[in-house]
Amino acid sequence: MPSSPLASVLFVCIHNAGRSQMAAGFLSHLAGDRIEVRSAGSVPAAQVNPAAVEAMREVGIDIADQQPKVLTTETVQASDYVITMGCGDACPVFPGKKYLDWALEDPAGKGVEAVRPIRDEIRKRIEALICEIDAQQEA
Repeated sequence: MPSSPLASVLFVCIHNAGRSQMAAGFLSHLAGDRIEVRSAGSVPAAQVNPAAVEAMREVGIDIADQQPKVLTTETVQASDYVITMGCGDACPVFPGKKYLDWALEDPAGKGVEAVRPIRDEIRKRIEALICEIDAQQEA
């Protein structure tokens, strides 16, 4: 077990209430403390989307205690990967970071039935990201 994380990942969306919270929940659950996980929003909501909380609960991951956080320059600078999910141009860009833009449907205002396919797509992308990070450590 490494003494420090292999990488640091920041998930960014506008409200930090749905997609980025689900992504952070999956990465924390699947990678444990091997990867440092952060999430933030350019205009954070008051709370995490209840449909996202319920959809994640269905797969055994509890994100109910999470709070949307504001995106800061410091958070971006402290991250190796910055994964945006519709934050537009609000995310600052710094050299040496790996930026990925995941085009995912916004779960805001949708019921849990509509959030499930978004959740499942996020999980697939998180699993691929973990493989990428692990492969870089072996290279």
